[in-house]
Formats: sequence, C-alpha cells, structure tokens
Amino acid sequence: MTPVFVDTSVLILSEDGARPAEQAQALAWLQLLWQQRAGRVSTQVLNDFYRLVTTRIQPPMPNGDARAEVRRYQRWNPWAIDHATVESAWSLESRFGLAYADALIVAAAKAQGCTRLLSLELPHEAVYDSVQVLDPRQSPPTLETESLR
Repeated sequence: MTPVFVDTSVLILSEDGARPAEQAQALAWLQLLWQQRAGRVSTQVLNDFYRLVTTRIQPPMPNGDARAEVRRYQRWNPWAIDHATVESAWSLESRFGLAYADALIVAAAKAQGCTRLLSLELPHEAVYDSVQVLDPRQSPPTLETESLR
C-alpha cells in the first residue's frame, strides 16, 4: 500500500470546527490513513501544525492539546528535513515555480515514497514528479492505486 503524505493545512482543517462539513472530509481521510497505517508527515508539517493550530483557528487549541496531537502524529515517523530533501525542494521550486515551503512538502512526500499528497494549499490533481496533489474536500478518501494524470 502506497503511503499518503498529509500537509499542515489538512491537519489544521481536521481541528477546525468552524467548517464542519470540510472538517468531516479531512477527518474521513485521516481515519482511513490511521486504519491502514498509511499516513505520512514531516517535521516541518508538525512544527507548522503546532504553531498555527494554537494561533490560527478560533478558538485556538490549548498548547497541551496541540502537543498531544503532535505526539500522536509522531507515530507516522515524520520525515526529518535533511540536506538531500532541501536539494530536492530547490529543484522542485525551480522546475515547477513552487513556493519553497510547498516544495519542501513535496520533497518530503517523495522521500517517503508517497505518490499522493493531501493539501488545501496546492492545486487539486497537480502532479509534481511522482506526487499527485489531492484536496480532501474534492476527493473522497481511497487508498486504491490511481494512475497519475
């Protein structure tokens, strides 16, 4: 089973009660990834999640609760951003015109063998090398192998 990389934006949406229908779509994906042990993140994602979920959503998540969530996602063995990942991100940034932070996300997904990346920030169904972006609000949860478009 191919793992699926989850961007910060999807983790935040899963905690954001202000948009219950969209939250439910993100939670459906995360539940499937937990059940199949197919979820992947990076240290960048978890750091951004902690910072943003304690400040961006209303009401903000208490720091202790946010720490507990980060600890829970540690079970997904977050990819540590290393020199090779940075080099890959620079290549993606140049070739696809991605913002550096987004290129780091795609590079971390590639490094973990993910062919799909759940994100609200990148265009739905865009393909960057071997990684296809899926917006969980537009794509129902599935772990079936899908060909890249």
